[in-house]
Amino acid sequence: MQKSDSSGMHWVFWFIATVFFAYQFILRLAPGLIISQIMHKYDVDATEYGLFSALYYVGYAGMQIPVAILLDKYGPRIIGAIFVSVCALSSWIFITTDSWAVVLICRVLLGAGSAAGFLTVSKVISIWFSPKSYGRMVGASFSVGLLGAVYGGRPVNSLIDLFGWSNVIFVIAMVGFVVAALFILFIPRYKPNAHELEEDDKILRKLRHVCTNKNIIFLALSNLLMVGPLEGFADVWGVSYIVNVYGYTKSDAATITSFIFIGMIIGAPVLALLAEKMNANYGLVTISGLYMSLAFFAMILLREHMSLAALYFITFFVGVACCYQVLMFSIGSSIVKPQFVGITVAFLNSINMFGGTFFHSLIGSIMDYFWSGEMKDATKLYGIESYNYSLISIPIAALVGTVILVVLMSKSKKMGRKI
Repeated sequence: MQKSDSSGMHWVFWFIATVFFAYQFILRLAPGLIISQIMHKYDVDATEYGLFSALYYVGYAGMQIPVAILLDKYGPRIIGAIFVSVCALSSWIFITTDSWAVVLICRVLLGAGSAAGFLTVSKVISIWFSPKSYGRMVGASFSVGLLGAVYGGRPVNSLIDLFGWSNVIFVIAMVGFVVAALFILFIPRYKPNAHELEEDDKILRKLRHVCTNKNIIFLALSNLLMVGPLEGFADVWGVSYIVNVYGYTKSDAATITSFIFIGMIIGAPVLALLAEKMNANYGLVTISGLYMSLAFFAMILLREHMSLAALYFITFFVGVACCYQVLMFSIGSSIVKPQFVGITVAFLNSINMFGGTFFHSLIGSIMDYFWSGEMKDATKLYGIESYNYSLISIPIAALVGTVILVVLMSKSKKMGRKI
């Protein structure tokens, strides 16, 4: 496959894949804007809603490695079209069913479909762009893709207020089928190179090697514990927390949480550049972990002294700090031999996404444990105490994850390794 295209069509291929990446962010964040509506329609509590939110990450994490293998075998045209269609179809079924069990299945399918978002972009870049531009194109893809997260906040909430949540989700689902058609119409068929068609047993041997590497395991655990500000707060519970604890409108709350994604748009290339210039992957991840922990402790414990401007400031730099994940992949790549880099990154990203399952289940359970018993229209109402006790799990976990990373760094220095 050619790495360049004089007609410029490779940019069209990249744009279509990046639209898919942005699209799955919108679907991923939409439930955080309609928590009360979902709880009321399906008569569920915070624990059950936490399960609903968590199942997205089960599907996403579970499909990371299979999607990577499928992309190598069949290319982005077919796989991109199929998986974006899965996202659209699961969203459409979600708004038409009255069965909570079907809703949960749809959430898993949405996560599974979304798993191909970034991996499809990565594959398009590796096929049609030169290797030396890979890092730069991935950074650009993140910046464009994260616009989906930004527009998945206040703009989508405004549409929900105007047209109703089910109508908005329906339109978003239909957009997914249009994106699938763009994959089929514009992206050419793909013939893999011989080295991309690895035997299944060889892939399994690589995965087994990575899964038995203690340093990779601890790095993955650290990554999982530090992901709460993004997957536990920004993805779902942030809007509800700010509305119920701080008393802001849902539109203002959606804007505040979207500043995390704005921070990520800027933070991804900045942190990557600083790490490269300073050779300080570990140090920058440690600083990011400490900042995220302190920022959330401040938001929860100093609520009465927190202005709107302060919240914007804190959430923006939380977004910058959330880009530590990019550096985690670099650290993981430096621990293993070159032939294990691809499977290592896929493994780390899978465990990272399981962090969403962990945090949503934990937060929902804690909220129910501290529920005061208040109800309205047969729906549980959660007070400030429930939210604060549940959300404080985020900074505690981030602090523990940072400590694990520091111990790992200290151990590697004692063994005389530069990683």
